[in-house]
Amino acid sequence: MIPCSARSPWRPPARGARSAKPLRTLAGLAVLALTMAGLGACETAQQHVQRREDALAAAGFEVKPANTPERQAMLQRLPPHKFVMRQKDDTVDYVYADPLVCNCLYVGTQAAYDQLKEHERQQHLADEAQMTAQMYSDSRWNWGAWGPWGPGWGFGPGWGW
Repeated sequence: MIPCSARSPWRPPARGARSAKPLRTLAGLAVLALTMAGLGACETAQQHVQRREDALAAAGFEVKPANTPERQAMLQRLPPHKFVMRQKDDTVDYVYADPLVCNCLYVGTQAAYDQLKEHERQQHLADEAQMTAQMYSDSRWNWGAWGPWGPGWGFGPGWGW
């Protein structure tokens, strides 16, 4: 009889040992499924920048295209998709560089920047309200199954709720 090592490079697992291959395959499938589900819920970087630029324009930022070699070179020196504050005398301007989507600068005053931040704050509150409404809108959920609510009944502050 030929020993296993001479027949093929494959060797059966030792007695009592479990093969990790099915577990690795299952874990890989789980990671793939979670990744695909997450990608469906996310927006692309370009969509995020486009949404931000729409808000900039609505807040009163002016678009300045990088349509000359000198402007192109200056645009490349600014951090992309971040605000830079520029102060000259008594005026403050905010500059937002986008070398990828519009190849331009957005320039706005303090008032435009404040309006943008207020819009973002309102949007954040609206998103939270929508999320909260969705969390409690399941008609099949039975709140009574959890017993009485409030301090003194085992729920509330101190219990992770």
